[in-house]
Amino acid sequence: MNTFGVRLTWLGHATFRFESAGRIFYLDPFLAPNPSCPEHEKHPSKADAILLTHGHNDHISDALPLARRSKAMVACIIELGMYLQKQGLAAEQLMKFNKGGTVEIAGAKVSMVHAAHSSSAEGEDGLAVYTGDPAGLVVKFAEGLCVYCAGDTDVFADMALIRELYHPTLAILPIGDWFTMGPRGAAHACKLLGIESVIPMHYGTWPMLTGTPIELLRELKQLGVKCEVVEMRPGQTL
Repeated sequence: MNTFGVRLTWLGHATFRFESAGRIFYLDPFLAPNPSCPEHEKHPSKADAILLTHGHNDHISDALPLARRSKAMVACIIELGMYLQKQGLAAEQLMKFNKGGTVEIAGAKVSMVHAAHSSSAEGEDGLAVYTGDPAGLVVKFAEGLCVYCAGDTDVFADMALIRELYHPTLAILPIGDWFTMGPRGAAHACKLLGIESVIPMHYGTWPMLTGTPIELLRELKQLGVKCEVVEMRPGQTL
């Protein structure tokens, strides 16, 4: 897998850190409560950009504290930004946009695309609070690496349009099943996206997330799809 010089670290579950052109990006920071996150990674203080796909706690639990410590910009869909602002995030730290839009943040271009999932946060009464549509993010880093960060999603036919419009070479896809697509769906996603490499995520964190990279590789072979499966360990950097 060619990362074009971008350093990529998996912090367990669906959380990643990218280091590009001297800037630090966090994707869906679920750190302190994350049983898969290495202990020394749970309370970072440095970040330039925080990218959020949707409002579920296992994707945004540390977005607010990390943004406060680091003064990073937070890029997300409009309604999730409004929710975070209500929780105390400064308006000047928010970059709120929507599907089809592309923004520039910390030297990278981030495009918001569709995801087939749900999105909510837990309110004070224990009931769901609407945080806008779920989304995927296509990130084009300064070095040239283009990554499709699917967030939580099922496979959908319009992934072929993501291929046509953005030409990602790497995708970060959920494979755990139960809350997202499993390995079979992820293999079909790889076919639609035409990517060179895939990093599986959102699996193994809890017992119900049963999908595995080996199963994904098996499903890709059955489809006749040539795509490198890059299995990472939590805390590993590429």
